[in-house]
Amino acid sequence: MNRNFCYVVAMGLALSLTSCGKKLGQFSADYFNVNPNPLEVVGENVPARISANIPAKFFVKNAEVTVTPTLVFNGKEVISRAYSFQGEKVRGNNPVISYDYGGTATIPVDFVYEPAMAKSELMLDFTVQQGNKRYVLPRVKVANGVIATAAMANAATVNPALGADAFQRVINEKYAADIMFLINQANIRAGQLKTDAMVELQKEIIAANADTSRVLQEINISSYASPEGGVKLNTRLAEQREKNTSEYLNKQLKKDKITEFGELTAQFTPQDWEGFQKLVAQSNIQDKDLILSVLSMYKDPEQREREIRNLSSVFEQLADQILPQLRYSRITASIDVIGKSDSEIMALLNSDPSKLSVEEILYAATLTDDNNKKLEIYDKAARIYPNDYRTWNDLGMAQYIAGDYSAAKANFQKAASMGKNPEPQMNLGLIEMLNKNYAKANQHFGSAAGVNELGEALGVYYLKQGDNAAAVKAFGDAKSNNAALAQILTKDYSKAKSTLAGINTPDATTYYLMAVLGARTNNESMLNTNLRQAIRMDKKLAQKAVNDLEFANYNLSKALN
Repeated sequence: MNRNFCYVVAMGLALSLTSCGKKLGQFSADYFNVNPNPLEVVGENVPARISANIPAKFFVKNAEVTVTPTLVFNGKEVISRAYSFQGEKVRGNNPVISYDYGGTATIPVDFVYEPAMAKSELMLDFTVQQGNKRYVLPRVKVANGVIATAAMANAATVNPALGADAFQRVINEKYAADIMFLINQANIRAGQLKTDAMVELQKEIIAANADTSRVLQEINISSYASPEGGVKLNTRLAEQREKNTSEYLNKQLKKDKITEFGELTAQFTPQDWEGFQKLVAQSNIQDKDLILSVLSMYKDPEQREREIRNLSSVFEQLADQILPQLRYSRITASIDVIGKSDSEIMALLNSDPSKLSVEEILYAATLTDDNNKKLEIYDKAARIYPNDYRTWNDLGMAQYIAGDYSAAKANFQKAASMGKNPEPQMNLGLIEMLNKNYAKANQHFGSAAGVNELGEALGVYYLKQGDNAAAVKAFGDAKSNNAALAQILTKDYSKAKSTLAGINTPDATTYYLMAVLGARTNNESMLNTNLRQAIRMDKKLAQKAVNDLEFANYNLSKALN
């Protein structure tokens, strides 16, 4: 055998054994790229992707490496799912990294967010298995800190759904009675003035006149003639019926000494084709479809009358069943019922709330912005009207706003047990969202369609799921901190600024978010002014700001001092 050939073979074998037998070297931070860096909260998690780019001549062929991403913060460590890759001579199913050429790998990372993570380090721990040998390589830092702006989404600030009152200060009531006439006559027969409807109408008018809480707004007379007989005749009949009815009514009002009745109006309709068509449609006349067809075909009243008279088979039925109902004058009294004033309601609320209707007592709660007073009012409402779901729902709403979530949940459940009402369903969804039971929250929200406050609740729900675009859509044009947060996370900074500016009662969070906007839009003056105001309103925000990577590129001394 050629000695030079043997030498080459021996050297190759030695190199091969060396590359397989030597230990793996220390990983460099330069081999890894983290996206995003710094890490960022999405929903209630901190996800990221680590791209590994291993150089040639580094990864030994018989090595299997397990990488464990570890977030270190505040003396605590939490780990993400471990990920393994291997050399070319390892039997396994992990991604292979070539010794000669190197290789790439993607390592997914996911941590459950904790507030202390704002100041943290993302480390990679390496465990190597090489044949029967197992050893640990030094950990490598690949990222610093977590931007936690998304974690500011707050279900506790969502307004629970109100079971609204139906209180009306003024309720309009209408009372009507008809005076019927014989064919081709306009005189009022005595019997027509003694019908039950006429007696009741007169009674209501007299009662309203005597009651200071009722106001006669208008009395109207509408007189009609049936369509047959020609336009001239029917015009004269309808006009005379209106005149006779007006004369009767004026005499009766004078007799009853009623002088305050708003306005007395009157009008007549010579041929009541509209009423005719309605009565025919509601009747059991055999050929009613044919009659209705004639009405739709001919618009001229004279032509209509001729064509209907030509229907000799049904005209007798019309004359007997339909036409007599169209010869009348209708008297309608419009009466406003004036409810209790705010001061009267509040006085009774304090002295004898049992004298208030459920609508009045629920309305009373809307007269104050003090949640403690609302609690007292809704508590009274629930005791006096325990069978109305709104009293329990609204009591729970006030308890929710006060932070008493256990009591609120119990009352929302009681309200929900009284029927398929959407407001307590939405509110139970809020409770579940606070407890991080998002699947249950979503079920409750699905049963709350049509509730005005649902958009805000769904917006926070989507923020907690990390679906910021869906959150923006759910919030719509709402002016709230949560809505502005969704817009910031989707980088619609102009809209977010407008939303924050539109909040009626800005709080510390409002100003803090405005400071974040200042940082993201390189407006240092906006940052300092708003952060200073946020800290004035809530001193705990000073430490949050110090650790907040949103402000990492700015000197906060002006805002903190």
